[in-house]
Amino acid sequence: MNAKSLSAGDFIDARCTRCRVITNHTIIAMVGDTVAKVKCNTCDGAHKYHPPKAPAKPRATASGSSTSAASTKRSQSAAAKKLSADLEEWVTFSRDADPTLAKAYDMNSGYKAGDLLDHSVFGIGIIKAIFKPNKMEVLFQDGKKLLRCKL
Repeated sequence: MNAKSLSAGDFIDARCTRCRVITNHTIIAMVGDTVAKVKCNTCDGAHKYHPPKAPAKPRATASGSSTSAASTKRSQSAAAKKLSADLEEWVTFSRDADPTLAKAYDMNSGYKAGDLLDHSVFGIGIIKAIFKPNKMEVLFQDGKKLLRCKL
């Protein structure tokens, strides 16, 4: 910590309300020993002093692991289950589907739910749902994708 007390005209780091980042400021006004108003040296904007926030520390649980790690593990597990369910659904659908009936994908074409689609990157898929104004959800072997379409 700096042993010198702050006064008007000194430089200090603060969160700028215009730049929206921590920048170097000049102290304009003090109330007692507290910085009241500053001027940003980057954008020349004057505003109340907003001290830089300290970086957030991860909280540890009783087991010693952080809560964010536990929630990440749960979300990865849920994502893996969803992906395996999508893959199972795709395998079921692909057994009965005739790839010669698939329409080539064009974002300016209209489609309806249940149509087969042949995408140049993702391969054969089935259209699961249409969303207004111009989106559709398609199930491919890699999982569900949101593609653009014309209604």
